[in-house]
Parts: sequence; C-alpha cells; structure tokens
Amino acid sequence: MVPRLETAHNINIYEKVISTGIMVNCCGLLTATKEPVPLKSVDVEVTVRDHVATVAATLLYENKEQSPIEAVFVFPLPGDAAVCHFSAKIGQSEVVAEVREKQKAREEYDDALTRGQQAFLLEESEKSPDVFSLSVGSLPPGESASIRLEYVTELAVQADDGLRFCLPAVLNPRYQPLGSDGGAGTISFGPGTSVPASLVPYSLSLCASVCSPRPITKVESNCSLDPVQYLNQQQTQAAVKLAAGHKFDRDVELLLYYKDSHLPTAVVEAGCASAKPGSLMGDPVVMVSLYPEFPPAVMSLMTKSGEFLFVIDRSGSMSSPMSNADSSQIRIDSAKETLLLLLKSLPIGCYFNIYSFGSSYTHIFPQSVVYSQQTMDEALKVIEDLRADMGGTEILEPLKHIFKQPCIPSQPRQLFVFTDGEVSNTKAVIDVVKRNSGSHRCFSFGIGGGASTALINGLAKEGRGHAQFIAGADRMQSKVMQSLRFALQPAVVDISVTWDVPAGVSVTTLTPPITNLFQGQRSLIYAQLTGEGSGDAEGCVTVKYSLAEHPTQNQLNFSLKPTEDTGLTAHRLGARTLIRSLEVEANEPGVLSDQVKAKEKVVEVSVQSGVSSSLTAFIAVNKGNGEALQGPLLRRNVPAPRMKMGRISGRMAQMAMPIIGCSSAMAPDMALSANRVPMPSKGLFCKKKKVLAGSNIMAHSLCAGMVEMDSADYEDPQDLAIPAPRDPMLQLISLQRASGSWLLESALAAVFGRTLKDVEGATPVSVSPEVWATVLAVIWLHGFNNDAQEEWEFLAMKAVSWLHGEKVPCMTECVEAGNVLLGCQVQESSMGM
Repeated sequence: MVPRLETAHNINIYEKVISTGIMVNCCGLLTATKEPVPLKSVDVEVTVRDHVATVAATLLYENKEQSPIEAVFVFPLPGDAAVCHFSAKIGQSEVVAEVREKQKAREEYDDALTRGQQAFLLEESEKSPDVFSLSVGSLPPGESASIRLEYVTELAVQADDGLRFCLPAVLNPRYQPLGSDGGAGTISFGPGTSVPASLVPYSLSLCASVCSPRPITKVESNCSLDPVQYLNQQQTQAAVKLAAGHKFDRDVELLLYYKDSHLPTAVVEAGCASAKPGSLMGDPVVMVSLYPEFPPAVMSLMTKSGEFLFVIDRSGSMSSPMSNADSSQIRIDSAKETLLLLLKSLPIGCYFNIYSFGSSYTHIFPQSVVYSQQTMDEALKVIEDLRADMGGTEILEPLKHIFKQPCIPSQPRQLFVFTDGEVSNTKAVIDVVKRNSGSHRCFSFGIGGGASTALINGLAKEGRGHAQFIAGADRMQSKVMQSLRFALQPAVVDISVTWDVPAGVSVTTLTPPITNLFQGQRSLIYAQLTGEGSGDAEGCVTVKYSLAEHPTQNQLNFSLKPTEDTGLTAHRLGARTLIRSLEVEANEPGVLSDQVKAKEKVVEVSVQSGVSSSLTAFIAVNKGNGEALQGPLLRRNVPAPRMKMGRISGRMAQMAMPIIGCSSAMAPDMALSANRVPMPSKGLFCKKKKVLAGSNIMAHSLCAGMVEMDSADYEDPQDLAIPAPRDPMLQLISLQRASGSWLLESALAAVFGRTLKDVEGATPVSVSPEVWATVLAVIWLHGFNNDAQEEWEFLAMKAVSWLHGEKVPCMTECVEAGNVLLGCQVQESSMGM
C-alpha cells in the first residue's frame, strides 16, 4: 500500500488478536477536533440488463480541516466484478484515471503527493480480489471531491431461479493465518479501519433500473425498498430504490425474477471504435448464456456412492446470529441442524467425514468411514457438542490435509465447505483447490452478511462445484440440499465447446474450459470474434458432454450482427475472465519464465481493457495550475461498516480481557470483542447458555453504550438449563435411521401429536412396527411439511426405498390407515410408493 503518513492528529486504535485468539475491538478514527472522517456519502446506480449488472458508485469527500488531507477507504466489491472506470471531480475540473502496472501507479501517486498535487489511487488487494483500497491524496482545506467508480458483474443464479445482485456494504475482518505476511493470527482490515454499522458517518443511497427481454415477475430484497415501479406494460423494465435510512448492518441484496429465465441467449457486442482492430477491445465479443437441461431418465439415476467431506467453520464469529432480527438463529446452530439433515440424507454405502476448523482443525474420524447406523450415531454425538470456540479462520491447512488423503476407488470425493469468515489469503486457498480439482468437487456456502464472494465463488468455481450464499432470513438447509442434489447427480464428463462460424471469422475463447455442468444452472462463455462475415451471417455454439454414459449436446444459434451499444459490458467481463485465468497461471508452481509471461499478459490485458487486476491499479493526478498545496498532509482512514458480529463463548469468553480507554464518542459495538457476554443460543441441539456474573460484565461497562444489553440476557448461574424446544420436522429427521426407516417409539408418536399407545393401536394387521412407523413418517412429511420438501426429499426417498425392500403386501391399506390416524389425505402415488 502507499506509505503511511502518521501525524499527532491521528487517533488510530487498530484491531488485534492476542495470543488467545480474542479480538480487541477497534475504536475507529476521528480527527483531532473530533470531526468525522471526510467521506460524506455513497450514491450507487445499478443498471441490470438480463443477467449482467453495471454499477456506478459516487463517493463524496469533503475536507473541513485547516490542512490538506489524504483519505484512505478500504471497501469490498463482488469477487468477480470487473472494475472498469475511475474518475474524480474537484470543483469544475475532472480527471479520469488510467490503468497502470501497480508499482508504477503507486510511485506516480507518491510523487504527486510529494509535489503537493491532488492524486487518486484505486487498487485491488493482492491476496483477495474482493477488497479494494481507495486513496484520495492532497484534498485541500474546504474542498470537496466526487469520486466515481464503475464495475460490471454477472448475477448469480439462486436455488429458486432468482438472479442475485449483492452490493457488499459491509467489510468484515480478514483473518491473517499464522505464518503469513501479516504476522501471527491477526485480524486485518487493510490500511483503513472499521466501525460498527451504527457509527458509520456517511450515507448510502441506491437505485436500480432493470431491463430484461422477458417479463420481470418480482423484485425482492433483504433491505427496505421503495415500491417497485414498472416502466412499461410488458413489465420488462422496472425501477427500484433503496429506502432512506439504510443502517449499514448488512450487504444490500436484490433478487430478480424473470419469466422463462432458463432460455439460452447469445449477445454479440460491437468493439470499441477507437481500439485497434484485431485486439480484444477492438473486435466484437459474444457472450453466451446456456442452461443445460438433462434428460429426466438420466437425472433419476442418483448416484449411490461418493466420499462426502463436510468442512465446518467453528471460528468465534460463527456464534453470531444469521441476521440482525431478534429471533435469528445462531450460525453454528444452523450449521449443526444442516449437518443433521445432510447425514440423514446420505446414501447407504457411501463414505463420509466431518472436519472442523478455526485457528486449528479437527476431524471426527482418522479417515473417511463407511456410512452406517454406527458411524452416523458417532458423528451425531460429536455434532451435538460443536461450538464456535476454535478462534480464527484458517481454512487453508485443513484443505491441504484433505487433499493429501488418498481417494477411495469408485467413491468420487465431494467437499461441502461452510464458512462465514473472510481470510486474507483467499487466493492461496483457491489455488490449492484448483490444483486438486481433478480429484474432487467443492460446494461452498457463505453464511451471514459480509461473507467473502471471492472466497465462496472461487472455491466452487475452481472446485467444479456450486456456491450458495445464506443471509438474512434464508434457510441454510434448503440451499444445502440443492447442492447435495447436484453432488448426487451423475457426473458430467468429456465437456467440449465447438464454434461454427462463416469463413473469414475466427473465434478466440476467453473463458477457461468448462469443467462442470449442473441441471438448470447457467454456464457463461465469452469469446472474441475476429474478421468479418456477411450482414445476416449466423454462428453456432455447441456444448457436448457425456452424462451417465449418455452422449448429450446443447446447441445455440446466434446472429453475428452486433447489438446496439451496451457500454462494452461483455468485453469487460470477458477481459476479467481472461485476467483471472492468467493470474492463476502466474501463481502456479512451474517454470519461472512462464510465470513472468503470465504476469506480463495480465498487465497487458488489464491496461488494454481498462479492467483492474491484482497487478495493476487505477491512478489519476490532477495537476491543476501547477501550484503545490500548502500545509502538512494529514492521513484520514475512512471506517468501513462492520457487521454486528457474534458472541464469544466457552474458553474464549472465560479468558476475556477488559478494554479500557474507549471514548464514548467513539464507542463501537463490542460484539466480537472478548467482553461480549454470550447470549442464549437457539437450535436443535442447544441448551440455554448460562452467564457468570463478574469480570466480563464489569469490563463491558467500561465502554458504556457499546452494546445493547438487556437484563433478560443475563441469568443466575444457579438456574437450571432448560432445553430449547425442537422443531417437529427436525425432531422427526433426528429419529430416522441410516437405512431410511423409523422405529416405533414415544418420541416419534410425540411428533405426530399422538401417544405411543394410540399409534400402536392403529397398526394394520400383518404390518411390522418399523414399517408402520416409516409409512407414518413419510405421510407426515408430505401432509404437514410439503412446503419444505426440498429439505427432506432425499431422506424420504431413502425411506421409500427401504419400504420397497421390505415388500409390504398391503401398502395401500397401510397408507389409508396412516392418513386416518394423522388426519391427512396424502396419495400413495405422491409418496413415490
């Protein structure tokens, strides 16, 4: 980063981790006169065209001090965003930044500040592509500066076919693993700082315009929106606006739903008129969106084998709520319930293991074991005691350990990684997954607001899997089960992409080779078109692959005539895709000369396309009238909003140290500090936690007003722990056996709202208790929890498969008797029997 210009005016208390792994909270930064930092507002304009978004953010800075200042703002962006414009307006003059090799840009920035000139530097973190640093240098006293940056990004497809746009308004701490450049187990926000969302001294406004070739059926958000306005009768255009008073307590998420969203499309975008023909920006670029539809007969062949490895984050932040709602479940509890559901849904005969990680890592079994009643019971006992008590977020080492283990013949390895964390070594984590992608698939889950898009998407992309984000009111279980469905579908192999274009036109694919395809999930392909065809010429792209030994192909014809000007969106996304591939090549072990060539190509493509990379930066210098600014240059770090983090529990809470010297004017939310008192957890496995009075509460009071506290949160340690009530469906699931059957017992009868005597008395003649219990369980799931079918679908399939194996002679009478007992009207055919 640029050299730090320390002055006596800086009040800068950095967040650190002491040897116990407890984070001492950052108190932010104010000026010497207690004035807030100079960033005043952030205005965001989003333009969505089908499944691609262009985002323009304007940041307004104002210097109210008596000396020139340098403002530094570290902020998150989507990990796959292509930052393509950066400009600054001071008074009536505007300067547009250019992309330079990063070190040259830094030197130019430093030289400008030394000369007293205004300078602006925007650079991407070298370790994580979703964190950027913006430096505004030599802002004169009383002057304002308007900074504008633009980026383009693809919208992710959700489990319910919605398209997800996310504006990361939250900067979570980045855990620096032991032995890395940042030191021993530190928490880092980069050169800026962070404060609780309630203390962010600037405002956010957001408006979005949506345009689609198909009708927009609805728009949803995790934040308050003004009413959606449809701009035409066909409802293919809409405008939406973030309601005033955004609290900065979460990422801003928009979910867009289109009619017939799975239709494949191809858009040919004209090149830039001023760019050299034959170059990436001078030639047309085609963006192809494919949604493979697999034959139903093949999709019914769910695999019965596999090695399933569940990797669970147990760092301190997993004791946070899923959202800021009062009734929100604790993240670790939601993860435990999801593990229960996954274990019950696994096919008999597969292998599995469960890893936990924090500052270290553990695993339940020395190596993966065969899934059986015994091993499932052993795993569930361990899951019941899982806590968010393992310190930091060091995910690299457990992944390395997993990849060192020999694969089991005929058991494809499937990783399910759950984390709410942000790590500073994102690229190192993704690289190790990519290097081992030939032996596994990786399904990743980002838990809670602020989860790193670069980490979650990168794990899935390089691991040939699928990424899911779970935030706000989302249920983790439904999203995880969709990924399990993908993991159990027959593997797609021998994937190839071929182009058929007229003579005189050549195709250069910008997208890396496709390594995975999933039913109904979008695949994007970018390609550069060189040469010219006739006016009405058409091209064709064909994707061929083999699915369960069935050769299959999807084909799409498209016009080679470029569409109207779309702002070079496809070009920039294509350039970003190419840059990311080259960055991976540059970091792969091998011949040094090849690495150097890859880095040079990254810089070349980045400079040519105007798209940021880890090796380049945007630099703008306002030379003005040539006169140097007078006075000492003061550095002002702009605090980014931080999520209200969770409760430190167990050993970490007992070792808490008091924090002293906090100013009430700066009092941050101590939610992730050692002094936050653990609150009662809610969930299937959890009992109410007891809090001991004493030093922790006393330390808490030293910074009055930092945490909203309620006397109801504190309980006499002499009180008896009261088990939290179980959700009936999860209670039913917990009783299922590995084979798929249920035993007839009191706990199962209680789920049905009946006594064991009532259930036993209704048993049809010649039907065993286990068959009767299993039929009742399946009827109850269909009759009372049909809206959650995606969560229990696989365990119900196991139950039906077990019933088929029992060859019950009077199944129709059994189902009828079950309907009478439970008060349902479930058809035997709908149960799969």
